[in-house]
Amino acid sequence: MKKITTLRLLAEAGVVAVLRADSAEEVVEMARQAIRGGIKAIEITMTVPFALRAIEQLASEYSSTADPQSDNFAIIGVGTVLDPETARAAILAGAEYVVAPAFNPDTIKLCNRYSIPVLPGAMTIHEIQSALELGVDIVKLFPGNLFSPSIIGAVKGPLPQANLMPTGGVSLDNLKDWIKAGAVAVGIGSDLTKEASKTGDLTSIARKAAAYMEAYRSAKAQA
Repeated sequence: MKKITTLRLLAEAGVVAVLRADSAEEVVEMARQAIRGGIKAIEITMTVPFALRAIEQLASEYSSTADPQSDNFAIIGVGTVLDPETARAAILAGAEYVVAPAFNPDTIKLCNRYSIPVLPGAMTIHEIQSALELGVDIVKLFPGNLFSPSIIGAVKGPLPQANLMPTGGVSLDNLKDWIKAGAVAVGIGSDLTKEASKTGDLTSIARKAAAYMEAYRSAKAQA
């Protein structure tokens, strides 16, 4: 039941903040700002030094079982997972879902073993079908900037059961097009944090997150 609940919460969240930083401390503060701005699904990438430490910290501060309207509600996940060993370590650290840049059957099997949602990256129909056959519920369409939103309709022609989350290249300008095309959620990376990276003002992440959530809600209302 926990896996089903997490998948539902991810779909309801609609926007996943994909966070990279130079330290665990920095990425934790980035996550806090994104959550403050309204993005409740957080993906801490394993490219962050001591990423597991950041996941542990955030898992202690936020909970997916809290009231969704409360300040401490969030779904904490891990990204850039390349192998099952990393997935297991992140799960033990508190990650509630696992995101990968590529299709790795062993990582998917590990997550299924522990009933943790896994979102592998895929670029082709073959990879998407293979993921579905291994029990994947949401496939990460990656890199999203290699496609236009029309790719979702093309995939859903032969695979209408596929739930796709484009990541990479999603922006405030095209988010509505991805949602209208049928994306179950979207992943937002550098566009969310680039202003903060330039200025050092992490509060800009909260403002950008709020803008993304407003755009998402508007897109869903029109979809």
